[in-house]
Amino acid sequence: MWFCLPHQGLARHARFILGFLVLLSVWFGFSLSLVPPASAQAMERSSTPTPLGNPQELETFLDGVMSKQLADDHIPGATVSIVKDGHVLLDKGYGYADIQQGKKVQADSTLFRLGSVSKLFTWTAMMQLVEEGKVDLHTDVNTYLKTFHIPATYPQPITIENLLTHTAGFEDGTIGQLVPQASDLEPLGMWLPRHIPARIFPPGVVTAYSDYGAALAGYIIEQVSGMPFDQYIEQHLFQPLEMHQSTFLQPLPAHSLGPDVSGLYPQRWSLSRGFF
Repeated sequence: MWFCLPHQGLARHARFILGFLVLLSVWFGFSLSLVPPASAQAMERSSTPTPLGNPQELETFLDGVMSKQLADDHIPGATVSIVKDGHVLLDKGYGYADIQQGKKVQADSTLFRLGSVSKLFTWTAMMQLVEEGKVDLHTDVNTYLKTFHIPATYPQPITIENLLTHTAGFEDGTIGQLVPQASDLEPLGMWLPRHIPARIFPPGVVTAYSDYGAALAGYIIEQVSGMPFDQYIEQHLFQPLEMHQSTFLQPLPAHSLGPDVSGLYPQRWSLSRGFF
């Protein structure tokens, strides 16, 4: 898992995959019967969840859906993992990780840049600190910022909860989030104060997606935990979950993960550490 999404086309395809997985999770949670019950009693009897046949039927169904999607939207490659009750029902790769070399996607090893999926790890890390009593969800974020502060545009302060729910009221944009090469990457403590966006809504009033808010949450994790963000995630999430193919490091560790990265991305594109 490599956290970067280089263009809008991939974002659209990623949304399809995530939406498809959500759809599958709903199907596994409810009956798949499409035949209307003959009576109210039949409806009550059919309320018990019914699985989709067997793994072979599931794979056949998924093969049809994914083959069509990859062809229709010109998606080179993708992976799908379906999990139910803590068990992997199906884990499969589709298409190519490198078209020129004819390298196929391997579900257990091919790495894709997953962009904002990484926000889930930021939120989880923050909630770990909340459970430890080191962070309070309803406290002004400026309480945790040691080297700069968010301007008090409105009487209401921005809280940690606002960051996690995208209700801080920040204007959002991508300027400064992408850099041409790894040597241009900056620490969060340097990047954030130079890119503070305008506060266009009072906190808690409007849900407005904010990459900056997520980056600010990552920096607060650094300040509270006393360790770099990528190191905290590695130690407290990736290692306990045995996610050995995942990293926040930029540039990517070439010696360990580099060979498994999908060849579908511009080689010179790297992400600012302020983008999650």
